[in-house]
Amino acid sequence: MKNNIENLEKTSFDPDAPGVANGNFFGLPCGEQEADTVIVQVPWDATVSYGKGTADGPQAMLDASLQVDLFDERFPDASRMKVWTLPEEQGLRELNCRARGAAEQVISALEQGQPQESLTGLCGEVNACSAELNAYVEGVSEKYLSAGKSVVLTGGEHSVPLGLIKALARRYPGMGILHIDAHSDTRNAYEGFKYSHASIMYNAAAEAEGLGRITQVAVRDFCSSEHSMMTGSELFVPFTDFNIKERLFSGETWKDICLDIVSSLPQNVYVSFDIDGLTPEYCPGTGTPVPGGLTFSQADYLLYLLAMSGRRIVGADLCEVAPGSQGEWDANVGARVLFKLLLCSAYSRKKK
Repeated sequence: MKNNIENLEKTSFDPDAPGVANGNFFGLPCGEQEADTVIVQVPWDATVSYGKGTADGPQAMLDASLQVDLFDERFPDASRMKVWTLPEEQGLRELNCRARGAAEQVISALEQGQPQESLTGLCGEVNACSAELNAYVEGVSEKYLSAGKSVVLTGGEHSVPLGLIKALARRYPGMGILHIDAHSDTRNAYEGFKYSHASIMYNAAAEAEGLGRITQVAVRDFCSSEHSMMTGSELFVPFTDFNIKERLFSGETWKDICLDIVSSLPQNVYVSFDIDGLTPEYCPGTGTPVPGGLTFSQADYLLYLLAMSGRRIVGADLCEVAPGSQGEWDANVGARVLFKLLLCSAYSRKKK
């Protein structure tokens, strides 16, 4: 369905008025042609291994975004952002359901002790669906990047931004990723799914030609092989939650830690933000919440210092937001994280 915002620029837009449900995040009055940033929605939770529901995250955040005031103390002209939301691609939900059905059979069989080797056919079906999704994300990303626009993706589970990361890494050789997450996501084909939600950074390292650095922040749940990959490869720079808290408890300031994080990144930076990088009270509905993590304000300040550093945020994703059973808290937090991501991204590009 086509966005109903083509003619909004012909009417007066009052950023202090209630948000208008025009199909665009935050009700911003921007059409496809004049946009400098396009938000791509990816409703996908095919490989989630614990809590489901992230496929509904993009729509829940879109709905909640109308409650966000379009003023920011750091960026007072926030309401003038040129951001357009690509309507959800028809067919993605059907593809997700097909993949999820096969994945649930695999996960159930593994939990009952069946050997991985006996599940090759079902895993192959999931992997084929995931590859189709990746091709869609990469194709739509290429379309808008070639038109000179920035692309920001909302998921969905954290497997979904691979196509965008690959498209950007080709354009910006040496590009770094600022990866905020509770998990390292460096599993090799977790549960037999090549494009698992637990494998996005493993796959980015393997498939994103030109990628120069992955700086991981707030990770606190990983296996020994992931720890070896994080600490044994020059591609990765880990700022684990344990390390961050040790430094804070020893008297270091969050600003000093943020400056170290930012200094580890190259000139062009992609931000991959899993909502469970925050402390669980901000995302109780997410699929795999973990104690510890960043506060909203800490994450906001890190993104701000990144934008102010002179580095360019070339793209971003926000994943693993799931509508909570107890209300709209998860979606509201997600919408506000997205707002901060968009503001910092726009400022970093404008500064050039």
